[in-house]
Order: sequence, then C-alpha cells, then structure tokens
Amino acid sequence: MGGALSASLFARHALLPQGWRRDVLLEWDAGGDLTAVAENAAPPAGVEVAEYVLPGMVNLHSHAFQRALGGMTEIAGDGPDSFWTWRDLMYRFARHITPEQMESIAAQLFAECLRHGYTAVCEFHYLQRDAAGALYARPAETAQRVLAAARLSGIGLTMLPVLYSHAGFGEQPLKPEQARFRTGADDVLRVVEALAPQRGGQVEVGFAPHSLRAAGVAQIKQVAQALPAGRPIHIHIAEQQGEVRQCLDYSGRRPVQYLHEQVDVDARWCLVHATHVQPDEVALMAASGAVAGLCPTTEANLGDGLFPLAEFIAAGGRFGVGSDSHVSQSPVEELRWLEYGQRLQRQQRNVAATPEERHVGDYLWQAALQGGAQAAGRKLGALAPGCRADLLVLDEAHVNLCGVAIENVLGSVLFCGNDNLVRDVLCGGQWQVRDGRHVAQDAIAAAYKRTLAQLRAL
Repeated sequence: MGGALSASLFARHALLPQGWRRDVLLEWDAGGDLTAVAENAAPPAGVEVAEYVLPGMVNLHSHAFQRALGGMTEIAGDGPDSFWTWRDLMYRFARHITPEQMESIAAQLFAECLRHGYTAVCEFHYLQRDAAGALYARPAETAQRVLAAARLSGIGLTMLPVLYSHAGFGEQPLKPEQARFRTGADDVLRVVEALAPQRGGQVEVGFAPHSLRAAGVAQIKQVAQALPAGRPIHIHIAEQQGEVRQCLDYSGRRPVQYLHEQVDVDARWCLVHATHVQPDEVALMAASGAVAGLCPTTEANLGDGLFPLAEFIAAGGRFGVGSDSHVSQSPVEELRWLEYGQRLQRQQRNVAATPEERHVGDYLWQAALQGGAQAAGRKLGALAPGCRADLLVLDEAHVNLCGVAIENVLGSVLFCGNDNLVRDVLCGGQWQVRDGRHVAQDAIAAAYKRTLAQLRAL
C-alpha cells in the first residue's frame, strides 16, 4: 500500500554522497530505483519542490514483536536487574503471540519507523514456531507475516531467519521457554528457500546465527556455505559481560576473537552490539570489513554498556544503527545517543568526527547510512543513480531549521530538541508518509490496538 507514484522531486538542498548540494533534481523509475540525480538544475514545471532532502536511514537490527513489550519491563525486581532478568520477561511475553498478532505488531512498528526516517529494516527473526514449540504447516509462517507487514507499510526489508539451537555454550539444551525459537541449520535453510520468491527491489533474505551461545560453529558454517553468495549474515555478539565470561570459559577466547578464528568473517557480516571488545577485537572487526550493528537506546535500556566508537572509527571500522527492542523508533535518537554515550564516557565533545568530516551530524548520518546499506545487502544508502528511491523531506517550516546554514542542518536535526522533523517519506519510489502521517496509519493502528488488547488481557 502507498501513495501515488511520482517520477521526480526537486530539492533546493539534498544530502548526496559527496555532501550537501544545491538545486538537485531527483528522478526514479516505476521499479523504485533512482535513475538520475542532477546538481545545479532548475525545477521543471509541475515538479514538487522540497527545501531539505536526506537519504532514508537503514534500521539494521530489529526484533519486531518486541515493539508490543515497550514500557512493560520498567519495574524493579527484588535483586539487581539486568539483560538476563529482562530476557526472562521477554520470553514469557513471546509465548503468547500468534502469527496474526505478529503481523499487526510489525506493521505498527514499520509505520512508526517510516514516520521517523527509517526506510529499510533488517529483521532478526527468531519467533518461528508455535506456542507449543511445533513447526507451523508453512515453515516460514511467521516470517511471511513480517513480510506482509512490510508490504502493508511500504518499508524495505531484509529478512534474517535465525539459527537458534542451544541455551548456552557447549550446546546446552534449550529451556522450555525457548521452544518457540528452536531452529537447526536445515530449518533455517528451508525458511530461506521459502522466502526466496519474495526477493526483489524491496526485499532481501539472509540469515542470522542468534549468537555463539545459541548456535554452534559447525551449524553457522553449514548455513553460511549454503547461503547464496553476497547474502547478509548477522549475529549478536559480546553484548553482555556474562556472555564474554561464558565464552572465555568455553573456548579460552573472547566472543569476537573466537568468531574470527572459527569463521571467515567478511563484509557481508554484521556484528550486532559487540559492546565488550578489546583493542585487538576492534582491529579484527575493522579489518574484516564487517559492520558493527549498534543499538544505543536498547543497549542503554538493558544496561549493556558502551561500544568503543572512537577507536573503531580510527581503525576505519564501518557501523550502522538499529532500534532492536524498539524502545525508540527514531534514527535521530539512536545517533544522538551513540554520540552522547561517547561524550559521557570520554568526558569530551564531538567524538564522532574525522579530519575529513568535522560536522558530527553529517558524519553520523552518512556513516550509518553506508554501514546500514551494507548490512541490509540491498541497493541503499545514498541519493545516487541505481540506489532505491528512499528519501526524507524535512519540515523546513519548523523553528529548529529557521535560518540554519546548510552545514548545520543535520546538527540541528540530531542535537536540537525532540520534535520529529521528518515531514514526508518516499520509500522504493512511493510516498508512504505525508505531512508526518503514514498513508495507512489509521488502519494499521486499529489492528495494533486490537492485538494489544488481546495480549494484555492474558
């Protein structure tokens, strides 16, 4: 579902790969790909004119069903709370979700992501069996529901069916509450095969070993080798100190060290979180070309810790951002807190910058775009011919953009106030958000409210 297809848009200011440019004419075809990006152009008669246009951001890490859990875990327990106590609550919640409810939750999430500036999402999908732990008649049932939600919302999607076989290092058996997540290598490959016909301009399919504690190295290699060349591979890694200790006890290596020793990690990999890494691991990640998948609002919500961003940038590392558990659906908030976490930790300002790009907002947006596009495995990440026609039109009438020099626009968007400055969103060549509202917002919200009423009555 989407708005009417347009063929062109004239931007008085557009963020291109080489930086801000003036008077840019953007054209796209019926398939949703940009065909021309002309600088120093004149606005053709009848073509819509926008003041500020950005490429849409990629959300490189999502567990869509967790959107419905938002706000329900912020209650202190009898002892210290952590990721592990949160996980127990999440497990109990996940037991009850039906495929129909999965679709409505994902559609609500994706519509919110679009309204805030994400035009693509990588779905790390591990809720794959029914409540009793049995496979659905269609092995890809719940994945197909997420795909249906993406089609309804219009967002681009990279589906990552998850390999999830063990409860801990050393192939510990799964716990009863993990039964809905159970998959072996053959299960994952069946889901990948079932989703293959959906691949195209708006959809890619890769896979995700959940973590080194939940997937054995031999399994990871089996699926990675069977996966067609170039498909993205994502993995949770080194998110919590407890995980690092468990990996050391099992292998004598820290998680990132162990992964790189056992598996050929390259540019199709996204290492999600990688929070607790040492200098040699930072160097390994950067040299491999893998993307660091950073989720600052979730990492803060769960008390995980802070990724060594400055060191990773200095090593030439690539990174992107994701909303993970969806305590926020805004790329602005992820990028803001990515920078603010570094400022708090290092007690300095303007950390995410390089000698070539000293404007923090511009650096963060462009770097996260490039890393996110790589992690998604799709033609994304830039206003350039051949990329998907994914773009954001900012609200030039907002007071935060009044009189702002073009080099300070992204600084204002990221670091000034909490209003959403995204006015319109084009995704895959179709307008999905106009004047801040998703084109199917009312219908999507109504279905989501029904799902919440059902789940919260249990």
